[in-house]
Amino acid sequence: MSVNLNTVALTKRYGSETAIDNLNLSLESGQIVGLLGPNGSGKTTLIKMISGLLTPNSGEILVADKKIGKESKALVSYLPERCALPDWMKIGELVTMYKDFFNDFDENRAYAMLKDLDLDLKKTFKALSKGNREKVQLILCMSRNARIYCLDEPIGGVDPAARDYILKTILQNYCEDSTVIISTHLIRDIEGVIDRVLFLKKGQVILNSTVDEIREEKKMSVDALFREVFAC
Repeated sequence: MSVNLNTVALTKRYGSETAIDNLNLSLESGQIVGLLGPNGSGKTTLIKMISGLLTPNSGEILVADKKIGKESKALVSYLPERCALPDWMKIGELVTMYKDFFNDFDENRAYAMLKDLDLDLKKTFKALSKGNREKVQLILCMSRNARIYCLDEPIGGVDPAARDYILKTILQNYCEDSTVIISTHLIRDIEGVIDRVLFLKKGQVILNSTVDEIREEKKMSVDALFREVFAC
């Protein structure tokens, strides 16, 4: 296994508020990682810094040993919590756009997954149901051959069937050289697919453990441990 992510004394502040606080973290390839924490814990901020969308106040991020910049951004596939795709574009045009933007985009993989959904490529993104919009966004994200996939709330607000499809897509489309980071509040839904868990609180990782370790040592599920740790 190779190390795909290293953060060293990583700090991000918004004015007087600290979102990420002196964070040291290392994640290896071949893992699906659940990034879990209450609202305001710093999950989205961390994902955006890994993706190169936010600049830290101090500290360092290395993606496959590359500092944040043009080279690291080419290795990270980012799925934002809110849709950032032009809703007037047709599905086929979105595939072409991704192919033009990203050298690691696998057009054939994208078309194969879209075919499974029986979607008309001439249909506009706006005309799709919410569940299908979420699926198309994820298909485009996972059709890249990235080293890190940063997925911010990929199953939020969709029905259980759509969640199952999204999770299956994640499982089937990352390789042993990659690391998938999933930020979500729907812990029960992702518990069956994640390998490692990070509990984030006030910008600091307070738990970094495999799912197997939690079950063996704590004798409880990830969801139950989360509720215990973050109980009000």
